[in-house]
Amino acid sequence: MMRRAALLEQANGLLRHYPVVALLGARQVGKTTLSLQIARERPSLYLDLESDHDRARLTDAETYLSRQSDRLVILDEVQREPRLFPLLRSLVDRRRQTGEAGGQFLLLGSAAPELVHGISESLAGRLATLELPPFQPDEVGGPLATVEQLWLRGGFPNSFLAADDAVSFHWRGQFVSTFLERDLPSLGLRLPAETLRRFWTMLAHGQGAVWNGSRLAAGLGLSVPTLRRHLDLLTGCFLVRQLAPHQSNLGKRMVKAPKVYVRDSGLLHRLANIVDVHTLLGHPLCGPSWEGFAIESLINRCGDGWRSSFYRSHAGAELDLLMFKYGRRVGVEFKRMDAPALTPSMRIALRDLRLDELVVVHAGRDTFPMAPGIRAVPLTRLDADLT
Repeated sequence: MMRRAALLEQANGLLRHYPVVALLGARQVGKTTLSLQIARERPSLYLDLESDHDRARLTDAETYLSRQSDRLVILDEVQREPRLFPLLRSLVDRRRQTGEAGGQFLLLGSAAPELVHGISESLAGRLATLELPPFQPDEVGGPLATVEQLWLRGGFPNSFLAADDAVSFHWRGQFVSTFLERDLPSLGLRLPAETLRRFWTMLAHGQGAVWNGSRLAAGLGLSVPTLRRHLDLLTGCFLVRQLAPHQSNLGKRMVKAPKVYVRDSGLLHRLANIVDVHTLLGHPLCGPSWEGFAIESLINRCGDGWRSSFYRSHAGAELDLLMFKYGRRVGVEFKRMDAPALTPSMRIALRDLRLDELVVVHAGRDTFPMAPGIRAVPLTRLDADLT
């Protein structure tokens, strides 16, 4: 798939310039598969830190890893062994002193650096990160029915490629349970699994809503700071996205809390007990689900350099997504329909936010102009540079 091929090339490029590269993403998203493709191109050693056998090889980690200086060492699920990070720094610095260049360690992790104790501090200046998302619409290609299947099942390979919707639905249920009951404790986080499941489900039913910690905390019987830590945890494990509000000098009172999305639409539908497309299309979550699906596609497609936010004032003016890059300012609205119509709020957003362009992303097939500076583009044909 094209995106995987591009990420493979990007990872190889980073390994030529950084001594340590971290390939990050949610569990079961395909990091190991991609790393083994990288390994085919050079002498490599793969160690799975969930394996007792491989962890035993690192009992005397310094001696063992020092002997691998001629190989790329791949450490899978590296967040399970934070004790290794200071050692990796020492080995990298030792290698630098001898004048050796190139990649030495490829770390695979299912938690962001801020959740893994010691990684950012130990490897500062030595580490490059690359995120691997689930499958996206531009990867799967094919007819609209294929993209609809991706929307329903989500982009985790085992879910999207399952034999049928029922098998996919069951797989996602197992994923949720395993994450709550096994993966969280492996990060050293002792949270009641059922409480976090209820919280995650509440987020799913409020897909795309502005964060209201007080309301959610009251429903769960928890404090707002505790609930905020839970939210940051799900965000750091690549399962939830917090879309920050745009802060401007327009002289208007602006919303200051983030909008919250379950990142993978398949997990969203599993948490909301939506089994098939027929149920999805008649569900109150249909519109918010499609919006979150499209936002993930656009943010992942645009890549580094773009800053993303949303715009909403207390007076009711709003824009689903606002993206900045090198002075370019693009607004995006999401409409799950074949032929979206121009609205007064689109003209207001174009004028008030001084947008270079406003793109209306829709579920149909055609690209067409709607007004000067405003065009409609199908989700399946979005341009990577928004031009």
